[in-house]
Parts: sequence; structure tokens; C-alpha cells
Amino acid sequence: MYLCYRSLPTKLAFLQTNCNSFLYVLLLFLSIFGGASGACPPACICASDIVSCTNKNLSMVPRTIFKFIRKLDLGYNKIGFLDPDWFPVLLDKLHTLILNNNAVSSISSGSFSTIPNVRYLDLSSNHLKSLSNPVFQELKMLEVLLLYNNQLTHIDAGSFGGLHKLQKLYLSRNSLSHFPLDLYIGRSKLTELVLLDLSHNNLQTVPVQQISLIPARQLSGIYLHENPFSCDCSLNSMLNFWYHRHFSPVVDFKNYYICLTLDGKTNSRLHLIQESFLNCSESAINGSFHAFGLLYEVQIGERLIVHCDSKIIDTSTQFVWVNPEEQTLKPDYKNGHFRVFYNGSLEIEDAQIGDSGVYSCIAINEKRSLNETIDIRITVSNMTNSRSHAHEAFNTAFTTLAACVVSIVLVLLYLYLTPCRCWCKSKKQKRKPNQSSVHSSILSATPSHDPQEERKCSTGKRVVFLEPVKETDSGQNGKVRLIPSDNLTAESILKTSSRSKSDSDSVSSVFSDGPFIASV
Repeated sequence: MYLCYRSLPTKLAFLQTNCNSFLYVLLLFLSIFGGASGACPPACICASDIVSCTNKNLSMVPRTIFKFIRKLDLGYNKIGFLDPDWFPVLLDKLHTLILNNNAVSSISSGSFSTIPNVRYLDLSSNHLKSLSNPVFQELKMLEVLLLYNNQLTHIDAGSFGGLHKLQKLYLSRNSLSHFPLDLYIGRSKLTELVLLDLSHNNLQTVPVQQISLIPARQLSGIYLHENPFSCDCSLNSMLNFWYHRHFSPVVDFKNYYICLTLDGKTNSRLHLIQESFLNCSESAINGSFHAFGLLYEVQIGERLIVHCDSKIIDTSTQFVWVNPEEQTLKPDYKNGHFRVFYNGSLEIEDAQIGDSGVYSCIAINEKRSLNETIDIRITVSNMTNSRSHAHEAFNTAFTTLAACVVSIVLVLLYLYLTPCRCWCKSKKQKRKPNQSSVHSSILSATPSHDPQEERKCSTGKRVVFLEPVKETDSGQNGKVRLIPSDNLTAESILKTSSRSKSDSDSVSSVFSDGPFIASV
């Protein structure tokens, strides 16, 4: 007993130590595995599906992050490298990731495999110097990519390969010296890109001829202001063309397109967007521009005149049209129902369905060696077919409505205005001479057992019950009269006046199966 009492404190101490160890392990387990789905990182601020970890001196992404977050802000930290292991967990619901003002200097392939559904990625104000091929291929849903205020000097042709939904790309305030033409032309072109910001870079020249091949929908979103351009007539013509087309990049930043020209020993700064630029109006420019015009719609058989909305029209401008069949249409040359005027207008007489398509107007200015191509889409529709289809649909609806109304009228007639009944029809039937009377079937002692007859004339039957009355007057010889008065007979009850019978005949005809015995 004494030994047990002395060993009890030792056992309690051992149990307490084991309990503390177990609690430590449990907390560690919860912090590693359980926190990823329901715990907010200690250094962050969480609000429903938004996690903000800005300016927390973080060098890596916290391990305890909500798996259901949609926006993660890691700006103003010290994250330096993006490799396949930099993001700890799979966040398939994350659509906004902000990494601005960090120390990101390189991006490896596969760095975004755990966040495949990000649509907005901000990598601005970092230390990126080049982009290899490819680094964003996992971001199939990416729409906006911010890379401004880095140190980019080179971008590989396929750096943005696979970003088929990318719409806006911000590359301003870098050190790029070449226009990234691969974004618009080639295998890795981005067809949905409508905004490219290349302002505040080191661009001195741009490929004007190649840029003119870019569709107008994308061309109207290229920002080139605040670059050290060399004064060039072709660049001046291109920017003037954009300005006349009211493209936002040149209309909004007209005064920020500056070029440098060598004037003796000093460099002069000139505004690029102006009509009288150096001697460009008198020299050969060799410029070629491409744009999209208006959309026209015409009905079959109508006459249409389409104007060539060119911005280089003067007395020396000539016009050539190309129809969808690649046929060249020139002034004073009538091809079928097509005709081109000297002012550049195209006339289509008696338009047909086959005339639909894209027509190209080519304006050629021989004096300035400048040409412009404008694509205009013409749609010829058949209004007659549309009207006939609408008329047929109206006829079908009207016929259905009329049929419903007629059906309702017939039902009402059947319910409230029923034609002749059975008893009415029976009057018109001819009576046979060997038939004694219809009263024999009506005034029957036993009910009829023919179900068909009951169904046919059940509504027209009139049953008369005649009770025998004993009369004690003389002259009757003990006979019983069925009708107490001579004035009231079966014929009068049934309202028939074809014949009259005696009382005895009436009794014998009615009770033909056996004699009637009256009780005395």
C-alpha cells in the first residue's frame, strides 16, 4: 500500500508530460493541415473571400490560406522567385492575384499551375528583366496582365503563348526597344488583345508597314506615347491617320508623342501629330494603312451606294475596289451590276444574296506614295422571305384561334340547344296496320326487359297506372271499370285521337297476358 502511494506522483507527472506533447502535436497538425481550409493567416486580414497580406515583410506565401478565396493581395512584400513550389496549395477559385511592389526577378515555367483560373494578375513594380518562353501558359483564363514599371528589356516571341483570352497587357515604364509584333502576327498572336500599353519605353522606331496589317479593333488600343522616337515621316503619317480615326491612344495623349531631330549640334523636340510635319507632305512616305469601315445592310433588289471613307483623299487620289470574289473594280469599268465612281464610291444595282461579304476600298495617293485600305462589310437580306415567314406564322396562329372558337361554339350548342328528342322522332315513323296501338307497349303490365329499347326511348315514355274501381251501379253485371268517368280514357291521357276503344277492349289490350280478377 505504501509503494502504491509513493509511485502515484510519478505516474501523474508522466501522464502530464505526455498530455503536453500530445497537445503540441495536435496544434502543429491543425496549423499545417486544418488551417488551409478555414484559418486566416496571422499576418493577413481576411474578409469573406478576400485575403490581404500587404506590407507584411513576407518572403513566401503563407501556408494557412483559405482554399475558397477569390482575391489575394500580396503586394509590398519581399517575394523574390516564382517557381512551381512558390504557391503552397491549389486555389481553383482564385481569380485575382496581386504581387505588385515585391522583389520578383524571375518566373519559371509551371509557376502558376496551382492557380489556373486567375483572370487578373498584377506583377507591376518588380525586378523582372526578361520573359522566357513560355511562362504564363497555365493561365488559360487570364484577361488582364500588369507588367508595368519593371526592368524588361527583352520579351521572347512565345512568352505570352496560350493566353487566348488576354485582353489587356500593360508593358509601360520598362526598357523595351522593339515593338512586340508577335503579339499580333504569327503563331502566338493574341486575337482578343484590344489594349497594349508600350508607353514610357525606349522605342525609337516602329514597323509601320507591319503595324498597318493589324486589324482596326486591335490597332485602336496601342499606346506609344512618351517614347524617344526619331522624327520620321511614315510614323507621322501613321499617327495622323490614327488621330483622324479618333483612336483613344493618340486623341487622349496627343501632346505626349514627341520625336527628336538632329538640328546642327542640338536635338530638337517636335510634336509628331501635326499636319505640316517637316517636309513630309512633299516627300515620299511609302505608307500603307488598313482600317475597317462601316457596316451596310440592303434588301434584295435595292440599289446601294457605298462611300470610301479614306483620310488621304485629295486631287491625286485614285480608288480601286475589290469584291468578295477578289475581282478588281475600277472607275468607268462596269462589272455586272457593280460600278465605281471617280470619287471612290461603289454602286451596287439590284443587290443579290451573293453580293454579301467584305469589300475592300484601296485609296492610292500617288503624290505622297501613300495608300489606305478600308474593309467594308455588306449584308444583303431577303425581306420577302422574312415577311412570308411572318405571314405564315400569323395565318397558323389565326387558324388555331378560329378552330378553338368554333369548338367552343359547338360545345355550347350541344349543351344548350339539343336537337329533336326520341319521342319527337317516334311521331314521324309510320305505324304498321297490324299493330294495335302504341299504347300496348306503353301501358304494359310488366316492364320491358329490352335494354336497347329502354336506352332509345327512355326519355319519351309515359307510364299510366290505372287502378280498378268497383262500381255497384246497375247494368254493369259485376264488371269493373278501370276509369271512373267516361270522359277520361287512356286515349285522352296519351293525347292521341287516332281511334277510340271500348272499356273492355282497352282492358283486354292492356292486360293481355291473363284475365283480371277484381277482389270483392
